[in-house]
Amino acid sequence: MTSNRTKAPAEGADLRAKLDHLTLSRKEGFQRLTTTPPRKQPEQLSRRRLKNLSEAALAEYNRTRRKWHANLGPLQTPQMETLHEDLWDIFDSNDQDGDKVKGGIALDAFPGLGKTTAVLAFARKLHRRILQEEGKYTEEGHERWPVCRVGLTSNTGMRDFNRAILEYYGHPGRFRGTAAEFGYRALDSVLSAETKILIVDDLHFLKWRNKNGVEVSNHFKYIANEFPVTLLMIGVGLEKQGLFSEGNSYEDSVLAQTGRRTTRLDMAPFTISGEEGRLDWRNTLLAVEKRVVLAEKYPGMIADELSDYLFARSTGHIGSLMTLINRGCQRAVRTGAERLDARLLDKVKNDAAAEQGRTELQQALASGRLTSRPKKRAA
Repeated sequence: MTSNRTKAPAEGADLRAKLDHLTLSRKEGFQRLTTTPPRKQPEQLSRRRLKNLSEAALAEYNRTRRKWHANLGPLQTPQMETLHEDLWDIFDSNDQDGDKVKGGIALDAFPGLGKTTAVLAFARKLHRRILQEEGKYTEEGHERWPVCRVGLTSNTGMRDFNRAILEYYGHPGRFRGTAAEFGYRALDSVLSAETKILIVDDLHFLKWRNKNGVEVSNHFKYIANEFPVTLLMIGVGLEKQGLFSEGNSYEDSVLAQTGRRTTRLDMAPFTISGEEGRLDWRNTLLAVEKRVVLAEKYPGMIADELSDYLFARSTGHIGSLMTLINRGCQRAVRTGAERLDARLLDKVKNDAAAEQGRTELQQALASGRLTSRPKKRAA
């Protein structure tokens, strides 16, 4: 007999499935991200119960698991917790009077460490906190939008940047105007919506030392001086590109002033050279294991049996780990294996950076020179 509890909601009712980077470039999309409830984890069925499902019910159950495994995160890793504490410190300390310049934030870290995911998780908390404390509307009757998020490309100039802000708010004047006119409209949108934080993602796409880079850097100073927001920039290799450096040229002095007003934060990969790092790694694997929905899953399948294997395959990067787990689960469901082990995961391809760095780690782990297993295992 088929159990009704195994049936998932229709795709049209899955609001999270409609979220993408395009929707996050508009305020309505970001609001959907903050208000849409999390997916409900599919029921854990045994092989026997799987066999008792009708063909249609099994197809629906597997479709639900495909969607679930593709969206296992975000995980509250130690790196994310540390980052959020730092972000709260800086944001709350920026609650100053309007005549004071607010300190900016630059999250500078390698790819695959969950920078954008962690920042969006923080932004969701901030959005909810401010609306709970201050309400959905300002005293003048405007909709309150505490968060604004803008993405950059390598060709972004000041006009494009201002237009992206106007696009986020859906401003009617976002189609025509000069860079200065777009800037005034952007400031008006921020003031009307009482926005508190401006997130600029993919800052590494900007070529800092060409005309557009210096132009946008100057505009960042203008935002810090005139906009009552905390500027949060996300990128890769920002320090190497000179965001925090000082030099003798005009371009260097412009970038250095941005650096003087900016606090640099980072996110590190998992390390297993010490006991604390190994415990953090195990706790993360336990959290992943809890979310995996496979018929033959058993306690320790991931956190014990695959600890060293997964560290070598991911090189300690959370993005590479979640990609491998996601693809492994998809294969396990599709082939009927219904479990994760090294034999199955050996057939699953991971990102190029992780595959390139795995050989040396595998040799160290296999020889016993390195281990990912803590002496005192977490519960």
